[in-house]
Amino acid sequence: MRAARPVVAILFVVLAATAAFAQATSRLVIEGERGRHSFAVEVAATDETRQVGLMFRKSLAADAGMLFDYQTPQPVAMWMKNTLIPLDMLFIGADHRIARIAERTVPHSLATIDSGGPVRAVLELNAGTAARLGIKAGDLVRHAAFKNLAP
Repeated sequence: MRAARPVVAILFVVLAATAAFAQATSRLVIEGERGRHSFAVEVAATDETRQVGLMFRKSLAADAGMLFDYQTPQPVAMWMKNTLIPLDMLFIGADHRIARIAERTVPHSLATIDSGGPVRAVLELNAGTAARLGIKAGDLVRHAAFKNLAP
């Protein structure tokens, strides 16, 4: 019975950290040739929330995601360490348009997923969402953080 205590303690810490970084959602809209698509996103705008991201989550609603807002355009590199669900990563430029999409990223992978140049933000959605909705590079992303969508 004693051996189970460290495992339970580690599990508690992971769950507590995940819950601590879960935040309220806000509306994000992507506009493109195939119309407008709305998502409920959590915003990761601090180093701490960006480090945890969607790690340890077992699921993500079809209309949900996480917006990593860096405020200032910069090269960004992501990875899937401790991420349990496959994701589409949409790299968003300073003009609020999608600059690049990394589709169907692999859970637990330590491979670097590069922005390909300076970006303002990264949007993570369920894997396959970009293809299913016809979201493409050049589509416009609207969010209150970008000051181009009312809260």
